[in-house]
Amino acid sequence: MVEAVQGAGVVVTGAGGGIGAALARRFAAEGARVVVNDLDGDRAKAVADEIGGIAVPGDASAVVGEARDALGGTVDIYCANAGLGSGGSEAAGEQVWAQAWDVNVMAHVRAAEALIPGWLERGGGRFVSTVSAAGLLTMIGAAPYSVTKHGAYAFAEWLSLTYRHRGIKVHAICPQGVRTDMLAATGSAGDLVLQPTAIEPDAVADALMAGIEADRFLILPHPEVAGYYQLRATEPDRWLTTMNHIQQKWEAGE
Repeated sequence: MVEAVQGAGVVVTGAGGGIGAALARRFAAEGARVVVNDLDGDRAKAVADEIGGIAVPGDASAVVGEARDALGGTVDIYCANAGLGSGGSEAAGEQVWAQAWDVNVMAHVRAAEALIPGWLERGGGRFVSTVSAAGLLTMIGAAPYSVTKHGAYAFAEWLSLTYRHRGIKVHAICPQGVRTDMLAATGSAGDLVLQPTAIEPDAVADALMAGIEADRFLILPHPEVAGYYQLRATEPDRWLTTMNHIQQKWEAGE
């Protein structure tokens, strides 16, 4: 059992399925009290009923107050997991870009704004961002997703460097392909880049628990991402050339 999780009041957004549901199940199994949030109220209730949690459906951007009340006044761990896998290029359209920014970045900002003052007052709290390897690297065919996941990672990093000396823990989960509805929706790009090494959502939950135990900021359910991230930082032209070869392969339908 993970000591930091036992008895904790936990909120998981986007928890009606996929990674969010796996996180909710694992937190409950570790002895936490879990609020399950999802836009789809029926899915949120189904997961909550399964794990003995509390369903709080609705927009992830506005869930903190109701979730805090449901947990008796205190949120110990907040998992900003809800996300949009928006595909497209620079021409995806203003609304697509705005929605991706709102869900993938601003929902995290709004949650932190609601939680940080109380956590600073009590000297502790834990913020978990489901980012994606796209936030460290990129993803072909998905400019809005890639750019906003970079933003989500940057915000998690900023929270960690700003508040870690005041007891606030931050974790950024950055998996590659995970077998969820979002992966299925990536189409041929996902088939080429993500499907070959895709993992189950439970593996992401396992990685998070290990990261919490080790008090580690960056959590990589696919360990090989560390090497890709290092190459991107130290040899950007080589890395971009490699990614462009993948782009060309995708365009050619190979």
